[in-house]
Amino acid sequence: MAKTALVTGASSGMGREIALRLAADGYTVYGAARRVERMRDLEGSGIRVLGMDITVDGQVVAAVERIIAETGRIDVLVNNAGFGLYGSVEDTSMEDVQYQFDVNFFGVARLTQLVLPHMRAQKAGRIVNISSMGGAIYTPLGAYYHATKHALEAWSDALRFEVAPFGIEVVVVRPGMIDTEWAGVMAEPILARSGSGAYAALARTVVDSTTRTYDGGGSSPTVVADAVAKAVSARRPRTRYAVGRMAKPLIAARRVLSDRAFDRLLAAAAR
Repeated sequence: MAKTALVTGASSGMGREIALRLAADGYTVYGAARRVERMRDLEGSGIRVLGMDITVDGQVVAAVERIIAETGRIDVLVNNAGFGLYGSVEDTSMEDVQYQFDVNFFGVARLTQLVLPHMRAQKAGRIVNISSMGGAIYTPLGAYYHATKHALEAWSDALRFEVAPFGIEVVVVRPGMIDTEWAGVMAEPILARSGSGAYAALARTVVDSTTRTYDGGGSSPTVVADAVAKAVSARRPRTRYAVGRMAKPLIAARRVLSDRAFDRLLAAAAR
């Protein structure tokens, strides 16, 4: 019997590549996202498309119920849905902050709650949480985004300990710079929030430096799909996989440098 995998955020970028990779590896894959029309071509690869907004509880419940009704199991959950909210702490509305946490953290937690009873009944399962190198470091104007990723990593560590007795593994994947919609999507909101106030100079600097950095090219989303494939197939997976451009060096720098030294590194990179 084929194992079943649920991949959120499957309409583009990393989620799309993860869904395709797991389907190629023989899993029955459900790809979930809000933008259903952007996933229709995935059906040609045998992927079952689910319309699901991770912040709408009824849709999350219905998605899990459908998978169980059709396959009777969920072996792999890839929590990939997420986005980056950038802007100064002072300029960002609490409504926007709440939505950032709803997508990047609370939605992940709720979906995982619903999947866990089925994995426990099977006495096996893999939960792969797509974090970011931003779950280990910080960057200017990214306070709320980084807060969600740091929260996700701490939550994953506690969860890993809780569910290990039931044969369930929890893995964190930390992508670095990946060729997705990231650079373009983050620039406009930064300038909208902080481009004309007290933080205008910093906002323009962050946008310019991010654009320059991504002009050099990021890694293909397939490197993330490869890491997920390893995590779900390994007998004893690592607890964390750092993949993609700049992920390992920046995480290492944060580990060895003092806070002030890392601040100086960020300031130099933004010039």
